[in-house]
Amino acid sequence: MIHHVQVSAPAGAEAELRAFYAGVLGWPELTKPPVLAARGGCWFRVPGRGGPDGELHVGVEKDFRPALKAHPAFVVDVDATAAALTAAGHDVRWADPDEIPGRRRFFTDDAVGNRLEFLDG
Repeated sequence: MIHHVQVSAPAGAEAELRAFYAGVLGWPELTKPPVLAARGGCWFRVPGRGGPDGELHVGVEKDFRPALKAHPAFVVDVDATAAALTAAGHDVRWADPDEIPGRRRFFTDDAVGNRLEFLDG
């Protein structure tokens, strides 16, 4: 089991990240320990789908560049998640169903351009 994954963001992007992860996806924000909170960034609880909850940590990176290939993948209700993202104006890119037969999935980018994958589960 994975406890958390981390993606990076530029300094000062916390409001946009909260709007995306908590606002659009509905993932509750977690309180960071004070020593880590001083570094910026934010953490979110990723609701488990058929398993325990996990966490997504967003850390500030000085020379930030969004991850365009590397990405975390989250098991979700893909139709509901795609609808929420589309309604909020985010691009939803469905994967070729022949790549992983029997697994519906799509990609999108978070508020700072990091690639994310969502799979039905």
